Amino acid sequence: MATATQAGRSDRRGPKEMLFTWEGKDKTGKLVRGEMRATAEAVVQATLRRQGILATKVKKQRMSRAGKISEKDIALFTRQLATMMKSGVPLLQAFDIGIKGSGNPALARLLNDIRNDVETGSSLSQAFAKHPVYFDRLFCNLVAAGEQAGILDGLLDRIATYKEKILAIKSKIKSALFYPIAVVVVAALVISVMMLFVVPEFKSVFTSFGADLPAPTLMVIAMSDFFVEYWYAIFGILIGTVVGVAFVYKRSTAMQIAVDRAVLKLPVIGEIVRKATVARWTRTLSTMFAAGVPLVEALDSVGGASGNYIYLTATRQIQSEVSTGTSLTVAMQNAAVFPTMVVQMVSIGEESGQLDAMLAKVADFFEREVDDAVAGLSQLLEPIIMVFLGTVIGGLVVAMYLPIFKLGSIV
Repeated sequence: MATATQAGRSDRRGPKEMLFTWEGKDKTGKLVRGEMRATAEAVVQATLRRQGILATKVKKQRMSRAGKISEKDIALFTRQLATMMKSGVPLLQAFDIGIKGSGNPALARLLNDIRNDVETGSSLSQAFAKHPVYFDRLFCNLVAAGEQAGILDGLLDRIATYKEKILAIKSKIKSALFYPIAVVVVAALVISVMMLFVVPEFKSVFTSFGADLPAPTLMVIAMSDFFVEYWYAIFGILIGTVVGVAFVYKRSTAMQIAVDRAVLKLPVIGEIVRKATVARWTRTLSTMFAAGVPLVEALDSVGGASGNYIYLTATRQIQSEVSTGTSLTVAMQNAAVFPTMVVQMVSIGEESGQLDAMLAKVADFFEREVDDAVAGLSQLLEPIIMVFLGTVIGGLVVAMYLPIFKLGSIV
């Protein structure tokens, strides 16, 4: 039974792919070489024959785990592909240029796989859809719409612009949060070093004085003694908590929902996240609607692109109402998660038949709002962080020097 079960699981996973390097001659007799992922050497030989290449050498390589493909890599490739296709470069040749120009081996392998699929008869959207980790439904749907309408270069340009704007928003939010987090981490390290090494040295000096110590100094020494004795437990609990929360968050939908709700309620930060979410939502819907994707089908991809469960749930409600004949404006009002200005702009877009343009203007507005809010947050956090550091670290230093000041006054 166990063997059968394992075999069943293996079948569902499919044959394991391996990496092969190959050399051969093309139709003109020119020596060519490259890499290919396939399940067997015979598959590589057959694929090369279909491409008009006579393979002279095929060698199995160890699969490299080095290199990761980031969203920025995908956005850059999309922009390059759009630019080359607008310039009249054939699709397969554009992929060849992208593969040779890529500095990321993982990205080069991915592009090579997509190129091989296209060359063997798959549409570009189907080839992208085989790699959902890097090309989501939104990406594939827009590429499919471009292929069907014969405007693939224009749609790729829209996708590239969309991805660049979304990445810019994410980058600004991360940069706003990085500074305070970095300061808190550095402060924690400084306090740990003081508790473990500096305060014990002061304690040994104060003990030799044989005098009564001030209450703040005694408090800091007591904290240091506890830290020195149980430092392994303190660090273990902190690291375990962080790892545990991250582990549960990745696997618990309920926790992700709770975090999304809590983030939106945070002062200052919550407003920035809300504006960024609305910007992503409107930008995504504008891009898909402008590409000719029907509204109900477009809403199916918009919710996931928003990046927040509250807006995902609201989008599903809007999609359900729109599919039964309700206007987008009324459905958005019923969802009660969008600012009044957004709903009014959508209403004007529906009445004028320029919904995609209005949604793009809303996205532009909220992206500027995010820029201003992030800049304001940075200015607000600087004095708060300075006060925090001065109070915590300065308090520790003063507490340890109080006995010295006391002795100086006696002398």
